[in-house]
Amino acid sequence: MSDRNSSGETILAFLLGGIIGGCLGILFAPKSGKETREKLKTLLEDLGEKAEDFIEEGKDKIEDFVSCTKEKIFEKKEQVKK
Repeated sequence: MSDRNSSGETILAFLLGGIIGGCLGILFAPKSGKETREKLKTLLEDLGEKAEDFIEEGKDKIEDFVSCTKEKIFEKKEQVKK
């Protein structure tokens, strides 16, 4: 379980690092204010989509884990009854 948690933290760290780096790059680029705002808007929209995907993937993994755990508990109960 700790390997999964570590992988999730690593992915999150890379995402955040990329986002922060992208924002800083845009902010310090020699562009007009309007262009910079448009780029930031696009970047943040992409970030929102990626975050939604990441959360959905996490929900799916949790649901799979809960389902598998319930099945194992049921199997153990049946073994104890015999």
